[in-house]
Amino acid sequence: MSTPLEINVQSEIGELEGVVLHTPGPEVENMTPGNAQRALYSDILNLEIAKNEYRQLSGVLGKITQTFQVGDLFTDALKNPKGKEELIKKVCEHENAMHLRDELLDMSADELSRLLIQGVPLKVTDLTSFQSKDRFSLPPLYNFYFTRDASMTVNDEVLIGKMANAVRDRESMIMENIFNYAPQFKAKTCNALDFPEHSKDVMIEGGDVLIARDDILVIGNGCRTTSKGIDFILSRLLAQKEEKRRHILVQELPSHPESFIHLDMVFTFLDKNKCMAYEPLILQPNKYQTIHIETENGKVINIYREEGLLPALKKLGIDLEPVICGGTKDVWTQEREQWHSGANFFSVGPGKVIGYARNTATIEEMNKHGFEVLEANEVIRGTRRPENYDRYVITLEGSELPRGGGGARCMTMPVRRKKVDW
Repeated sequence: MSTPLEINVQSEIGELEGVVLHTPGPEVENMTPGNAQRALYSDILNLEIAKNEYRQLSGVLGKITQTFQVGDLFTDALKNPKGKEELIKKVCEHENAMHLRDELLDMSADELSRLLIQGVPLKVTDLTSFQSKDRFSLPPLYNFYFTRDASMTVNDEVLIGKMANAVRDRESMIMENIFNYAPQFKAKTCNALDFPEHSKDVMIEGGDVLIARDDILVIGNGCRTTSKGIDFILSRLLAQKEEKRRHILVQELPSHPESFIHLDMVFTFLDKNKCMAYEPLILQPNKYQTIHIETENGKVINIYREEGLLPALKKLGIDLEPVICGGTKDVWTQEREQWHSGANFFSVGPGKVIGYARNTATIEEMNKHGFEVLEANEVIRGTRRPENYDRYVITLEGSELPRGGGGARCMTMPVRRKKVDW
């Protein structure tokens, strides 16, 4: 067996050396108009189109770096008897399904992995189950192709997400099981549920956690990541008692519309000196605060308000030129493209990013800022080679995937990046 990959991510833009993906499968097709809202969707997706679009993302990343699929990792993790029993106990207790425990324990690792993602069908054994409107004893994980939220690599540790909605809790359990037991990784995990004194009211999702530099976290505070969640992250940093000064920049987010669910829907890093920003929230004066927390030697030494996210980063030595989501001509275009994840870019290296082609004004703006535009299929076929360009954006087709509420960053969970020479 190959040497396990040591987990380490110290920035958003370091050259990518490993990423976890999950190709959408039957779990997405098991959604109906009746349960779509419960699954956090406003519409149902066409699976075949969604899979074809996702193949562009996985195909591009497969050309650039090492990729890992959740299903394969999970199957391997479940081959560890301790890991299998531990996960089944957690899932059954949490989802009030202890009657399934023995049945799940008897399953092979491959079958169990598949069903815990795609859903465990409801068996009709009595009147109650016959009359039930549910088809599943354990529902499908409709949102799992957004691998970013359930776990996030922060330096050399994997922080397990404490999801805002219970329908996604099993995603976190699976990701924790993977990083604890899959032989592909050498990792240590941190879960707020293991610290009862902090777990009440804690919510943390990876779309809100951005690593600006090894000493700077930028965290969104909104409907998916609470102040208690940020306090938990802060407590883990303080427990390290490092002499080096560290910084958490907290950006408050609106609770509406739903396209503002995470910070990475309005702000992402593109290069050492460039970022993607949704202008009305990130660059214009508004009521949403930017708060700076400074720590040193295991103590909070200062908390204060900043004039904005970019000025705060500039004071810390990261001077960013904003590229405007939706372009600079029309606020309506900005709103439309932000809605379809126009600010949600994933970096595979400094100045080398992936995003949706449908946001044409955004892509045009990036091109004006020096990003060569490469189509995903060109990269996959080898007719255009990313290594020939110093700065580029690879564009993915996106008609179905964005309807799930996320973009390229949402669909990727990096596990290792090279250090950036700042």
